[in-house]
Amino acid sequence: LTDVYSSSPALGRYFRSAQVVHFSNESSTVFYQLEFSVPPSAEGFMENLMDPDFIRNILRQNIYDEE
Repeated sequence: LTDVYSSSPALGRYFRSAQVVHFSNESSTVFYQLEFSVPPSAEGFMENLMDPDFIRNILRQNIYDEE
C-alpha cells in the first residue's frame, strides 16, 4: 500500500504513511489509516485530490494494472 501511494503521480508527493488500524480474519477486512501532508493554501485541494473516492480509485487502478 505504501508503494502504491508513494509512487502515485497524483498523490505521491503528499503521501507520508500507511498503517493497519484493524484486521479481521473472519471477514477478511483490513482498515488502514493513510497519512498525507496537505499544502497550506492549496485552493480546492481537499475537495478534489483528497476526496475518498479519488484515493480509493488510485488503489483500484493499481490493482487493475497488475492484472
